[in-house]
Amino acid sequence: MKAAPRLSAALGTGTGGRPPPRRGGSMRRHQTRTAYTFLLIPLVFFLIVRFLPTFSALRLSLFDWNILKDQQPFVGTENYQRLFADEKFGQALRNTALYTVIGVPAQIALGLIVALMLNKIRALRGLFRALYFAPYVTPIVAAAWVWQWLFSPQFGPVNTFLIWLHITPQNFLNSPSQALATTAALVVWQNLGFQIVLFLAGLSAIPRSYYEAAEIDGANGSQAFWKITLPLLNPTIVFSVVTGTISYLQLFTQVVNLNFTDQGGPLGSTTTVALYIYQIAFGRYQMGYASAITVVLFVIILAITLFQLRFLTRRYDI
Repeated sequence: MKAAPRLSAALGTGTGGRPPPRRGGSMRRHQTRTAYTFLLIPLVFFLIVRFLPTFSALRLSLFDWNILKDQQPFVGTENYQRLFADEKFGQALRNTALYTVIGVPAQIALGLIVALMLNKIRALRGLFRALYFAPYVTPIVAAAWVWQWLFSPQFGPVNTFLIWLHITPQNFLNSPSQALATTAALVVWQNLGFQIVLFLAGLSAIPRSYYEAAEIDGANGSQAFWKITLPLLNPTIVFSVVTGTISYLQLFTQVVNLNFTDQGGPLGSTTTVALYIYQIAFGRYQMGYASAITVVLFVIILAITLFQLRFLTRRYDI
């Protein structure tokens, strides 16, 4: 009669035939709760820092909110209607589009070309990577001031070189027809190192066996690039296009510091939407109208980003 309890204990049944609780499931639940707790902290921070200001800007855009006035009346969509008649906003929007159209393809093309060349060398590869990446980690304000000195019409090295070639010196930063391209060149130069690092990482992820198989089949370098390299770099290219577009649509610091005495000049030829928002909000104190422009810029960035992700992403089978 005493053997039955020992037998049930050995079999792990216990009272009622139920096995004792397992500690593994409890441990997994504890780990899951811990993981969600750690994820909740940055999520709350993200909601406070990102979503709360966004909804606040949306609410503020419906008011005639001026910090110099006692009354902040509700005006509905009047601030948005005002955008259609605002010529300076239209100019800033066109300039921002030009920055994006010029800068994004230029930095991606140059980044890919330089990355392809660096991927073929072995000696001093780290040195070249550091040299190309240095402008990206350089403070934007310092880079803008150095760029301003380079293109100075009086003593800048660029104009000095043009004089040596018997070419008329150019007023790069003070000419409405040249200032935007000069500013875009600064941004491309600064972002080039980041693009090179991205493409080098993408190139290193492509298996070498694909190129060896293509070489056995008689493919030359150009065919290998178009049939293997470029298709397999699609995720990297999509990431570069999306992040680059967002960066150019929010362009601000380079424009402000490159022509500090005439921000957005000359004649508004370099003004971006982000700079115009700053001028309206902190120059005229029209927070309601500036918030409306902010909401419009947010919608533009969101729409362009979704469009790019939808139509640029491809799946390739080699």
